[in-house]
Amino acid sequence: MAWRRRPRAGVGARGALALLALALCARGARGRALEWYSAVVSTEYVDPQTNRTAWSVSESGRFGDSSPKEGAQGLVGVPRAADRDPEGCAPDTSFFVPAPGGRGAAPWVALVARGGCTFKDKVLVAARRNASAVVLYNEERYGNLTAPMAHAGTGNIVVIMVSYPKGRELLDLVQKGIPVKVTIGVGTRHVQEFIGGQSVVFVAIAFITMMIISLAWLIFYYIQRFLYTDPQFGSQSHRKETKKVIGQLPLHTVKHGEKGIDVDAENCAVCIENFKVKDIIRILPCKHIFHRICIDPWLLDHRTCPMCKLDVIKALGYWGELEDEQETPAPESTPGSVLAANLSITLQDDARSEGSPLPSSSTNESVPQCSAGFKEDASENTALLETDRSDLQRGGPVC
Repeated sequence: MAWRRRPRAGVGARGALALLALALCARGARGRALEWYSAVVSTEYVDPQTNRTAWSVSESGRFGDSSPKEGAQGLVGVPRAADRDPEGCAPDTSFFVPAPGGRGAAPWVALVARGGCTFKDKVLVAARRNASAVVLYNEERYGNLTAPMAHAGTGNIVVIMVSYPKGRELLDLVQKGIPVKVTIGVGTRHVQEFIGGQSVVFVAIAFITMMIISLAWLIFYYIQRFLYTDPQFGSQSHRKETKKVIGQLPLHTVKHGEKGIDVDAENCAVCIENFKVKDIIRILPCKHIFHRICIDPWLLDHRTCPMCKLDVIKALGYWGELEDEQETPAPESTPGSVLAANLSITLQDDARSEGSPLPSSSTNESVPQCSAGFKEDASENTALLETDRSDLQRGGPVC
C-alpha cells in the first residue's frame, strides 16, 4: 500500500515570512534616515544680589537641519520691548544686548521665540544684525520638548532650539539688564529611520501577498489532512459502520501455558512485540492474530490484513458479496505469525489427552464432523475459539 506523506506544517509560514523580510530589506523599502544633533548649552552670569557667578550646563538644545554643527558663544540679546516683536520676525527688529561694563562690539547670540514667521525669516533678521548664533525657544505648550527646524538658505550661522522653560529663564535675566554669556557645543548624534510613502505602498503589497499565500497554504494543508486521516471512507458514517464490523471479529485472551501461542517466540506483526499473558488478541478471517489495540486502528484506515492483504471488510460480507473461495487470496504463514486454526487443534488435543469419558466410536465420529466443520468455517472465514473450548469442556464436538 502506498503511503501518503502528510504535509509539513510551517513551510508556507516560513515562506511568507521570508517574503515579508525581503520586502522590508529590498532596495528602496527603507526611507531616508533623519539625522540630527543635540546641542550642549552652557550659560554664565553674575547674580547682582550675591555678586557670585552662576553657571549651568545641559544638553538641552537641538541643532537646526541646515545649521553647521559647530560651537558658538556670545552674550544673549533679545528683541527690544519697544518693537513688541519677541519672535524677531520684522525686518527692522533691533536687539537689546546688555554688556558688562558697557563694552560693545562683543559677539552676541540672538534669543527669539518660536512662532510668527518661518525659522528662515527669524535667522535672516538676526544675521543682518551680525549675530553669531540664533537660539529659538519653543512654545509653552510643548513644555521641555524641542522640534526639528528647516531653515535652508541661512548661510553658516549656528541655529539651535531650546525648550520653553530654558528660553524664558534667559529672557527674564536679559530683560532685567543682567549680561548672560551663552556657549553652544556639539552634543550627541542621533539617527532616526522612517519609511517613506512609496515604501509604505510596497510593504503593504508584500503584506497582502503574504496573507494570500498563508490562506492558500492553510486551505491546502487542511484538505490534505482530511484526505490523509480518512483515505478509505469519505464520511464519518462509514467509519462508524466500519468500527461496528471490526467489533464483530472474535477476541481471545492469551492464557498462561497455552500451547497454541508461544509467548516467547510469536509476536504481533503490527507492533512487533511478543504476545504476553492476558493480552487481548483479535482473530481475522484469514486466521492471523494481532493485538486488538494494534489491529483495530489499522483496519479502520486500511481494512486489509497487514500480512496477507486480505480485505477483511469484504471477507465479512460488507460492501459487496463474498467472493468465491478460489478467488480469495490464501493466507501465508510467515515467521512471527500465529494461525487461529492451529490454536483450535491444540485445544482439541489437550482435551483428548486429559482422558475424555466418551467411547472411542464417539470420538472417531466427532473427528470427521469437526473436519467438515472447519471446512465450513474456512469458507465463511470465521473462527470462534471460546465456543470451541466450551464444547470441549462439555465433551461435545469442537465445531
